[in-house]
Amino acid sequence: MLKNHLLDYSHRYASKWLVLAIDLSIVFVSFILSYFIRFNLTMNFDTERLILQLPVVCGVTLIAFLFTGSYKGVVRHTGVRDVYNIFNSICLSSILIILLVILNKQLDLIDEFTIPLSIIIIYSLISFIVLSASRYIFKSLFYSLVKQYKVSKNVIIYGAGEAGIVTFNALTDNPGRNSKVVGYIDDDLKKVGKNLNGVRIYSRDQLSHYFIDKKNVAEIIVSVQERDNKLLKNLVESLVEFPVKVKIVPPMEDWINGEFKVSQIKPVQIEDLLNRVPINIKNSKISNELKGKTIVVTGGAGSIGSELVRQIVKYDYKSLVILDMAESALYDLQQELKQKGVHNFIAIVADIRDKNRMNTYFQEHKPQLVFHTAAYKHVPLMEYNAYEAIKINVAGTKMIADLSLAHNVEKFVFVSTDKAVNPTNVMGATKRIAEMYISCMDQKQKTKFITTRFGNVLGSNGSVIPLFRKQIEKGGPLTVTHKEITRYFMTIPEASQLVLEAGAMGQGGEIFIFDMGESVKIFDLAKNMIRLSGLRYPEDIDIKITGLRPGEKLYEELLANGENTLPTYHKKIMISKVRDLDYPDTRAKIDELCVSNMFFGENAVKLMKEIVPEYVSRNSKFCELDGPSSTAYVKTASNPDLKREKSTIF
Repeated sequence: MLKNHLLDYSHRYASKWLVLAIDLSIVFVSFILSYFIRFNLTMNFDTERLILQLPVVCGVTLIAFLFTGSYKGVVRHTGVRDVYNIFNSICLSSILIILLVILNKQLDLIDEFTIPLSIIIIYSLISFIVLSASRYIFKSLFYSLVKQYKVSKNVIIYGAGEAGIVTFNALTDNPGRNSKVVGYIDDDLKKVGKNLNGVRIYSRDQLSHYFIDKKNVAEIIVSVQERDNKLLKNLVESLVEFPVKVKIVPPMEDWINGEFKVSQIKPVQIEDLLNRVPINIKNSKISNELKGKTIVVTGGAGSIGSELVRQIVKYDYKSLVILDMAESALYDLQQELKQKGVHNFIAIVADIRDKNRMNTYFQEHKPQLVFHTAAYKHVPLMEYNAYEAIKINVAGTKMIADLSLAHNVEKFVFVSTDKAVNPTNVMGATKRIAEMYISCMDQKQKTKFITTRFGNVLGSNGSVIPLFRKQIEKGGPLTVTHKEITRYFMTIPEASQLVLEAGAMGQGGEIFIFDMGESVKIFDLAKNMIRLSGLRYPEDIDIKITGLRPGEKLYEELLANGENTLPTYHKKIMISKVRDLDYPDTRAKIDELCVSNMFFGENAVKLMKEIVPEYVSRNSKFCELDGPSSTAYVKTASNPDLKREKSTIF
């Protein structure tokens, strides 16, 4: 019963009138004490005079309290600002008392009211000290009572700088968390061994499993504001080795209204452990490019398409048409936009392969910008469904590109993938063929056709991270196809910003690629996700190697053999300098591919290999089309000496 009463009380505030009454009581006692101190703790003073002065002093101080509002502060959250208000109220009351004494003396009203200046000074000092101390005493008592009935959690703060102090204050001032800071960790050896807020500072070398067990540490909170992404990544990666939860304090610029709240302390995300610096593109060109335009986004309910829509609606466009054949996902996006107050858009359930319907929409809305993200993207599925991959990724792209040219669209931005580079699977080959068709269309010099090419997107539908999260929830094991497999990663917002930036800077014919940093080993990614979940590998959750899937590469690339890059005004965005194509021949073969595929022609994949000579299948039934002596080897820039591996059919 007492526990429930205290916890319920912790969610209420003491009445401000009760605080005011306590403050006046303190003032009453302080004024009496000032007389005792002034007369050397004796009663050699006129008590009648004191009794006459007490109500006047209390009344004047009450006016000062009401004017400054010092009694309105929440006692359990007393801070410097509250002490400052008390100081102002005592100063104001002292000035008013002195003015009354002077006025009384000048008018010669009441002789007994004269208060010596020394009494006023002593009274002011005692009142200020006791009022301030009382608040901190009440605050400490409140936390002590509440914490007796809550389970305490020991926390270590990594960083004994200003950010670490702010984090400490936020934790100790929040009874809801009931966290106890048992130590600081800092790399500055000059701080090691000293105390900060009564808590000892330790060095990084002292942090060990024994130390964690001895202190019974449940969380390590990284509170470092001077951030070097690589150093921060290495730090966090080393901390997740310990059997504790690792959390991180956001940069100061992300604090709410410049103030730090405990709720802003977040668990470390897998994005924090990537070998790359997140990039925010801030360019007025995007705003100018979209202003007053009618925009079409195909595949608008997908991972990239939906985020692209979220970014576009922030700008001053004319109208936005969102096309997708996934009814449920499109409905969810529609409701999300409406809840945000966005109404200048139309969501259309449609198949980009339906030429008549697409032509109707182009005629009706007359788009000036088209962002084409609709595609099939899952490598193993498309290896067994080559017909659908060609129909959507090649024929669908071809149809939207043709309509864009026919309806005088200003710019057509195509979203491609790093799997189009030296493809080893049907999906990658179809995306490369789509890139080639886009290049052919740009030769018309009418619509500006632009391509963006980037790697895997964190958190997208069907990507590895959501898969790992589901597997962790089920208790594992996590499945990795190969212990050495690596991938490039970027976040969905970054990918969408790149597409918009490409649309703004592109003049037609470019393939924009992104500096995605270092590739990430998927096996290490899986281990880090297990640790970030507060579990241990392999004791709690194991990792199972399943073998490479059909068409899957060990290493992805952003540039094909024979390609180089040219710089742009953004140091992280480059233009791929592709080898020249025989445009008439390429376009003719792509037309032939689409027709052959319509009749379920068995030679469709073989024709794809003619169009894309570097397309060499791997772990697929299509390996036989590469000849009896073929291998599934693709030379990569990061692994030029990789040995050739014999193709196998799963």
